[in-house]
Order: sequence, then structure tokens, then C-alpha cells
Amino acid sequence: MQLTTPCRAGQWLFLPYLCGDMYETVIGLEVHCQLQTVSKIFAADANTFGADPNTQVSVITLAHPGTLPKLNRQAVAFAVRMGLACGSTITRRNIFARKNYFYPDLPKGYQLSQDKGPICLGGQVGTVQLHHIHLEEDAGKSVHDADPYATCLDYNRAGTPLIEMVTDPCIRSAEEAGAFLTEVRRLVRYLDICDGNMEEGSLRCDVNISIRPPGQTTLGTKVEVKNLNSIRNVQRAVEAEVKRQIELTETGGRIIQETRLYNPERHQTVGMREKETMNDYRYFPDPDLTPVLISDEWLTQIQADMPRLPKALYQKFTTHYGLPDYDAALLTDAKELAEFVEAVCAETANYKAASNWTMGPVKGQLTDKQLRDRQFPVSASQLAALINLIDAGGVSQTAAQTIFGLMAEANTQGQPNVTPDKLAIGHNLLQNRNTDALQTLVEEVLAAWPDKVAQYRAGKKNLLGLFVGEAMKKSKGSADPKLLNELITKALAQ
Repeated sequence: MQLTTPCRAGQWLFLPYLCGDMYETVIGLEVHCQLQTVSKIFAADANTFGADPNTQVSVITLAHPGTLPKLNRQAVAFAVRMGLACGSTITRRNIFARKNYFYPDLPKGYQLSQDKGPICLGGQVGTVQLHHIHLEEDAGKSVHDADPYATCLDYNRAGTPLIEMVTDPCIRSAEEAGAFLTEVRRLVRYLDICDGNMEEGSLRCDVNISIRPPGQTTLGTKVEVKNLNSIRNVQRAVEAEVKRQIELTETGGRIIQETRLYNPERHQTVGMREKETMNDYRYFPDPDLTPVLISDEWLTQIQADMPRLPKALYQKFTTHYGLPDYDAALLTDAKELAEFVEAVCAETANYKAASNWTMGPVKGQLTDKQLRDRQFPVSASQLAALINLIDAGGVSQTAAQTIFGLMAEANTQGQPNVTPDKLAIGHNLLQNRNTDALQTLVEEVLAAWPDKVAQYRAGKKNLLGLFVGEAMKKSKGSADPKLLNELITKALAQ
């Protein structure tokens, strides 16, 4: 690609640049996942999204004098669950510290977080190595568009439990960063610890980016790009910031350690503030919270409660169900889809048909939100019954498509108990295997196409499909195509 930088008035200096040849990109990610606990991490305030501003705050969240925090046990269990899924080492004795900084959206004037001893050490997601995972509380939210002359503050989010996943600086491209974040989102959804909705802020990502010449082992000056709310924006922010740093380096400028924001309209990063150092936060152990001990019994219980993960389900789909790799990968992409297929396969032995119907008509009618809410167009039992009806010769594939649509429509109208066999009878879609009736139908079709019959008998055997298709139309899809094929072939041979 080519990068440009201003040279003198009215002119541009073009800098030819191939990233792999001149610079190496070094990326580390910090992924914040809001945990789906009922209450906040240190208070009993409700932990839900979308409530009216400042309706889910208490004196504990606001750190009024005399109030004491109490740790949410479920938040700890969720953090351990994530660590186990990533192959991390679980820290048995956990201490929380006060991270001191002064922003309006931080009601206490400090954030309760983990400093020296994060709850999960090491591990990996895919090929990306994790440095650690730690627990902390979220800050409130500054709203800048409610009043053009003021910043409004909503403290509902303050105190929401978070895990922060910190990778090693081992990512080398925007695509790799996007793939890692995609897998994290899938993983937290499988674990039922976070809904992964980046548009609502329950999954957020900060990106640390630096560049260096190939072969250099020391890291360059890193820049943090904060508050990225989509996987696409993460990738585009990396591309924009790498371009900026290379351009700055090539023109003799100096990269400073700072925090920047990404402007998607201009595809640029914009300076926000110089980056704080660890000393600036003045960490010290919180005196109001006692150490949290994770016993052998508790750890064993968390392990026992772990749901199956995509890798295990993929293995089951390819071995037990005998599905192709493509099917297994697509069906295990979302936990809800995988569980739906398993429910269908529990009631039919035709696993490939279960896969095909789920990947096709079922998934085709689902939005991402409907999938998350398990609003499937038909139930697993209905789909299994339809597959079994096809396999038994009760209806044709064409009629089955019609029945599927009728079941989906009935479900939206509050009639979820409609069965495919009743619909087939009620709409005259049962497969016709009456030989005499089909023979009459065959004779009518062949009589209507005398020229094509002559061509077939002269050697154009591919015309058989035309006759079968016309006969199926006349039967309105109710004829047994296999029997119809046999009768037409026999008639044409006479």
C-alpha cells in the first residue's frame, strides 16, 4: 500500500511501504466482559441493561461514608469458569486493590480491581496467549449527547462485574485481532457468563499497538486505542493506527505513549490523553475487602458445572453424528444452534437431514437476536417429526418445505403444537403412492409432450427430468417422486 504525508504547501510526499518488509506490527488486547450476574460485584444493585439512568445505584455503589462492599460469589465463579476454559492457572487467594484515578464516571474516586494477583494466570484462546484475566468493577457512563452544554452521568453501570482479559503482545495483524475477539465472544456465550453484545457495551475492547523493525526484540512505544465497540472497528482501528505510526516514524516524528480514540467516519485515531503509568494509579490493597479463598471443593464444583465448549461439540458432531467438518463448524458457531441440532437429533436418526434443515430453513429465518433469545421458527420436536415423515415416504421434499412454512406461521400465531402429519393431511400434502392414480397422471404428461417423448426415445435421456417435473406439478407435489420416476421410465420404454 502507499502512505501519504504533507510535504509542503500544495504537495504530498508518497511513501511506498510494505508492512511485512519494513515494520512489524505488535498488538496486545484488553477485552472487558461484563458478567451476567443478577447483582453487581460489590453491592446488591440490579445488574441489568437498559434501565432508566441512575435507577440502579445504592449508597454502596456511590461509596457513601460508612458503607462496606461485599464480593459477589457468582462473579468469582464466572471468572474461574473463563479461566478453566482458557487453560489458565487459577489463583486460590485473591485480593482486591484500589486503582485510583479521577474521572466523573467513577463515583468512588477509585476502582476496585486486582493488581498483583489476578484470578487467572496464563492460558490461551486459539493461538493467542493470555497474560492474565482479572476481576474488577465497571465505571459509570458519561453521556455527551443528552445536553449540548453538559456531560450527563449515568451510574447504573458503575459496579457491574467485569473480567478483563489481557493478552501477551503476540498478535501481529488486524485480522488476527478480529479472529481472537470473535472467539472470545463465542466462548463467553457458550459459558453463559456474558451475552457478548458489543453494541450494548457488555463486551468492549482496548487495543495496544506498536511497531518495530523486523527482527527487533524490544517493543516499540505502545499506543492504546480505547472503547472499540465492534470487531470490525477493532480491525479498522488497528489499520488506521499502524498507518499513523509508520507515517510518523518515516517523517521523523516521535510516537508518544498515549490513549487515543478511533473515529470510524474519518478512519483515523484521535488523541485523547497521555497514557498513565502503573505508578499513577497508586494501587494499594482495599482495606474493606478480605482475601477471597477458592477452596478445592469450590473449584471442583465450578469444574463440574462447566457447560460443553465448542471444541467438544464439534468432536461429537463429526464423530457421533458423522457430519462433515463444514456442518460441524457452522452448527457449533453458536451455542443455541448447537443445542437445537442436538435436540433434533435426539428424535431422529437422520442426522444429516437435521443438519441440512437447521443450516438452511431454520437458520435462514433467524436474526442474531432471535438466535440469542432462542426464538426458532419451529421447535426441535416439530423439525424431527417432519424429517421422520419425509424418511417414511409420507411427504415429498417439496411438500415438506410447504409444511415447514405452515408450522413456522402457526408458531408465530401462538399455535406451537401443530404437527407436520396433521398439516400434511389438512392441506392434502401427503405423498401419493397410488399406482393407478399416478399411472393416469403419467399418461397425461406424456400425451402433452409427444415431441419430447420422441426425442427421449431417440436417445435424449436427460428429458426424463422434464417429465417427472411436469408430473410433480400436476400432482401439486403430492406424488412420490421415486415411484413417479419408475412409472415414467417404464412408460417411455414401451
